[in-house]
Amino acid sequence: MPTIREVAASAGVSPATVSRVMKGEVPVNAETRARVEAAIEAMGYAPNAFARSLASNRLGGVGLVISHLAGPFMGRVMMTLEATLRRANVSLLVASGGGEVERERDAVDFLRGRRCDGLIVHANALSDAALATLATTTPLVVFNRRVLEIEAHCIDLDNEYGGYLATRHLVDQGHRHIACLTGPLHQQDAAGRLAGYRRALSEQGIAIDEQALIEGDFTERSGEKGMIDLLTREVPVTAVVAGNDDMALGAMSVLRAQGYSVPRDMSLVGYDNEACARHVVPGLTTIHAPLEEMAQEAAERLIRLVAGASLPPSTPFTPTLIERGTVGPVRDRSLLR
Repeated sequence: MPTIREVAASAGVSPATVSRVMKGEVPVNAETRARVEAAIEAMGYAPNAFARSLASNRLGGVGLVISHLAGPFMGRVMMTLEATLRRANVSLLVASGGGEVERERDAVDFLRGRRCDGLIVHANALSDAALATLATTTPLVVFNRRVLEIEAHCIDLDNEYGGYLATRHLVDQGHRHIACLTGPLHQQDAAGRLAGYRRALSEQGIAIDEQALIEGDFTERSGEKGMIDLLTREVPVTAVVAGNDDMALGAMSVLRAQGYSVPRDMSLVGYDNEACARHVVPGLTTIHAPLEEMAQEAAERLIRLVAGASLPPSTPFTPTLIERGTVGPVRDRSLLR
């Protein structure tokens, strides 16, 4: 049975467009709708059949282990998962692991104790080996992370490419002194974004100043602290790549408090394309992560597993650059006074 991404590729559209055609909730032009419907019929895409199988055999719903309850990232993921599973008359049970090994184990045990049919796990602390072992006894999909032993069970984003896109956009505007405020580097997504930053600079022969790399934790407060640290170190940067939008907004607030203008004095790129990125002034240039499409495929893969079907190969989703107002051409002077 094909996935929604395979149908989308066949029709030459995005998975979101396939979803809109199937739901009938948003108008889609006739030519596009016809292509999508033809691809659905030709490929035999029928997620509702799997959904009915899951619903008829379920014991207690589907469990979701998440790293934290707060923040727009997980909100977007949970809303899409809940909506996708609800159409199959399946409940979603949620437990937070808090990014700690014992708490993540407890969350898994709690959901399995509620006789969940399967688990979707967004875990930062559990080892690859632990997740691979769990997949041998429980229908499992790993979200926002790739575990080599169970790649078909994983839904993730090409974060290395996202970090590359963000940094290369700044390089193309003439910036050569670019800082990076990262997320926690023990996490696969943060490490990937930093690797992309390094690749973009290395390709252009730009030296990387290790003093311009500051690790945070994906929170707005860590973006504030990182920007303060950067200014305190007197690193002569003209642009910043932030680990996510929250960190970018934290950095922006510090710059404004210090009397600097974005992007005149400092260019800034975020990551995730959260709603806040559209509403700040100037609008935040950022990397779009298709979280809703990722969450929908995660739910569909779990439905397949519970229904006893095999999984097709899984490839990372591709991020895209969203240009708004926080990036400008480099100015011929240092930011620092």
